[in-house]
Amino acid sequence: MKAISGTNLEQAKSHNRRVVIELIRTHGSLSRAAIARMTALTPQTVSNIVEELEKSHLLVAAEAQKLARGQPIIPYSINPAGAYSIGLELGRKRASGVLTDLSGAVCARVERQVEHPDPQGAMPVLQSIVEHLKQAFAFDQERLLGVGLALPGRYAEGGTTSLSPQSLPGWQGFPVGHELEQRLNVPVLVENDATAAAIGERLHGVARGLASFVYLFLAGGGGIGAGMFLDGHLYKGSRNNAGEIGHIIVEPHGRLCSCGKRGCLDRYLSASVAYEFMGIANTGELSPDALDALIERGSEGLAAWLDQAVQPLRQTVDFLELAFDPEAIVLGGSLPPSLMRRLAERLEPLHDPIDPGRQRTVPRVMIGMTGKDTAILGAAALPIFSETNPRFDVLQKPVG
Repeated sequence: MKAISGTNLEQAKSHNRRVVIELIRTHGSLSRAAIARMTALTPQTVSNIVEELEKSHLLVAAEAQKLARGQPIIPYSINPAGAYSIGLELGRKRASGVLTDLSGAVCARVERQVEHPDPQGAMPVLQSIVEHLKQAFAFDQERLLGVGLALPGRYAEGGTTSLSPQSLPGWQGFPVGHELEQRLNVPVLVENDATAAAIGERLHGVARGLASFVYLFLAGGGGIGAGMFLDGHLYKGSRNNAGEIGHIIVEPHGRLCSCGKRGCLDRYLSASVAYEFMGIANTGELSPDALDALIERGSEGLAAWLDQAVQPLRQTVDFLELAFDPEAIVLGGSLPPSLMRRLAERLEPLHDPIDPGRQRTVPRVMIGMTGKDTAILGAAALPIFSETNPRFDVLQKPVG
């Protein structure tokens, strides 16, 4: 696992602060000397940053450890109660919210029905969820970093949605981030569900400590997206639309897709296709337990779906490895865990890697967060990520 190098430039103080937090988050308790050694920062710079982070309650000091020689060392670790975040998720019939601490642990949860999931009907519900969460758990509200919202779709700067009418009606062009921020008077970050889930996996899941990985998000209601970390950077593309992996063609002249093309990955791998094969209707009205029971009984249709889905998934893994050279591909999303597990079990043998002699420290494909909480926990991770992830852009020198 590589450490992130810091910089001793004064204008990069914010970056250095985030580097220290990231280092401790991924490596566990560390002394000031260890932090200085692993980041290439001067001991005085590290000392100043650690003191600042301890005063702001983001780091907590353990008891001094005596050494055989020299001065005792004091290890520092992330303080879970040092900051909090709220995650929101909106579906066709329900809205959910969670309050999490800095470690990602859920401190409170609220779920509400939404009669009309358009902006006029949903925004007051989202606002009430946030207010309820702030009262449901006793914490210093000055330490609330903000609110994250995960929605299926694409977003321009400021959280303006470009959701299709098929996803949620009435949200096309609506500035959801700005409007929610005005209602709540706290910072609001809006992200598509795949990228939010990838951030959650980077902070708290199996991708913790990985510099480069692709999170393949399989949505429980259908649709496939990808969140990408490349060399420690969250990659979103020139117009924030990177990761529309569900619309790569895996079967030329294949099944017609809603995007107008034929043979898209969505039409073979998505949950909606699985439910078609198993004859399961109205999945949005079923509880997770009831859906799992129907999946268990749909063995013949399930086998048929797996037979036609596994090869397109192998192709996609092969494409992602060749295009981005990640350390791992992480399978996750709100797809029922029973379906995700069966897919993963059938995935081998993968196509031969381009560097078969390479020694790997992590598997080529891993299962990450799955189930109905995936996107909402990713949403809660957005303000934490924004506050603590190293900002490499501050190190870029302006041209000219």
